[in-house]
Amino acid sequence: MIKRTVLAATVMALLSHTSAHAAANDTVTVVVPDSIDNLDPCRTARNDVGRVIKQNVVETLTQLNPADGKVMPRLATSWEENGAGIWRFHLRENVKFHDGAAFNSDAFAKAVARTLNPTMDCTVRQKFFGGITLEVTAVDEHTVDIKATPPQPILPTILSTLAISGPATVADAATNEPVGTGPYRLTSWKAGQSAELEAFSDYWGDKPAVTHARYVFRGESAVQAAMVETGEADLAPYISVQDATNSATDFSYPNTETAQVALTLEDAPLNDIRVRKALNMGIDRKGFIGTIFSPDVTAASQIVLPFINGYNPALKPWEFDPEGAKALLAEAKAAGVPVDKEIILFGRPGFLPNQSDVLQALAQMWQQIGLNVRVQMIEKAQFIELVSRPHEADRPVGMYFNLHDNSTGDAANSLYFKYSSAGGQSQGDDAELDAFVQTGMQATGEARTQAFQQAFARITNDLVEDVMLFHFVGYARVNPRIVYKPTPFTNNEVHIEDIKWAK
Repeated sequence: MIKRTVLAATVMALLSHTSAHAAANDTVTVVVPDSIDNLDPCRTARNDVGRVIKQNVVETLTQLNPADGKVMPRLATSWEENGAGIWRFHLRENVKFHDGAAFNSDAFAKAVARTLNPTMDCTVRQKFFGGITLEVTAVDEHTVDIKATPPQPILPTILSTLAISGPATVADAATNEPVGTGPYRLTSWKAGQSAELEAFSDYWGDKPAVTHARYVFRGESAVQAAMVETGEADLAPYISVQDATNSATDFSYPNTETAQVALTLEDAPLNDIRVRKALNMGIDRKGFIGTIFSPDVTAASQIVLPFINGYNPALKPWEFDPEGAKALLAEAKAAGVPVDKEIILFGRPGFLPNQSDVLQALAQMWQQIGLNVRVQMIEKAQFIELVSRPHEADRPVGMYFNLHDNSTGDAANSLYFKYSSAGGQSQGDDAELDAFVQTGMQATGEARTQAFQQAFARITNDLVEDVMLFHFVGYARVNPRIVYKPTPFTNNEVHIEDIKWAK
């Protein structure tokens, strides 16, 4: 705490001379915790990308109401289900992309094809469209029929995740020059540092109050908070609880993120279920709450929150039982499992406030039950490569401290991506689990809920595929010169159009 206090004071002193200048300009500055090293519309499912461009630069057909999760129009004005897996969407007319191209049925079809292109490293496809194909047929210039295989009863919800890039966007390679239909267009991007937006004069919707926005990257929460306090920034959407010290500027909000430790299940000792159970039993989750984390954080039993369809209320967080964990490890060791083998706990910089403290605490708890755990920080690109399929044969025996957000209201968007054998960040391979997931994805109503609940029960009770940690709340610091209310989506999407100037 002393270290952070000194850091914040130092930063405030260094930045104070710039505050008057910052307050005088017409630009809103957002300081974010992740380096801005990618702006591809296909990766807006990642919060570092989504915060900058989703619904700012690139828009979606539908969007979710943060108050109740209901599906609302965006680039589609209405839709209806026509049976046989086909949905008809009516597209908004008189909409232009930032390069002057028209938004129409053909442009939408090209954006879908780009997102679902299997040769693209596309987080949106991996996370939300795993195992799904979409066939887009133009009915007329502003009407499309979308056939999903297998049929998707919540297709309007899923399409709230698909960012629509302009038809001139390169179709088979990543881009850092996103062209969309949003209220802002990208004017500048410095890899790893900053991005700048300006209001798009031909935007189809209401003109935003803020005409310019700048995103800057600072890894330390104390630095982010200090920048807002001194006036160098206007919004820090994700600061740590110990830096949220000013009731006039700091606001908590329920976010949709859950902390999980993913495990390399193919190698010893993590391929032994006794070791995986010991990992879960060896964590004092209650000890983190109200200390390293906010008192509003809750221990998690599964990767989705209770409001998500498919959440299994019968599952409870693992109880802290270090002696039971030691007994399981002793049993595994007697059976020949190399429980003394080094296991690396991987994290990545700027991923979470207090992350270093969290990782060190986890490692110490696991060391105390007899495991050989070492913390290693790696860069974002390497982390994503290690945690994503296909897994390299020489991948180190590791555990990956990860965050997962699900704001779509349905467990399909978590189960397939994280646990199905073909999922983009799945570590396991279990036919029975795959069957539950596929059954749920094709069902509706209570049958859908039950199939997903069975999937979570198998993950937790039978497979113990990972270590579930916490459901989070977020904290944002807002400069008094703007009016902005954080929502459950704030950590993943910062809509500049929602920001107003204080009177």
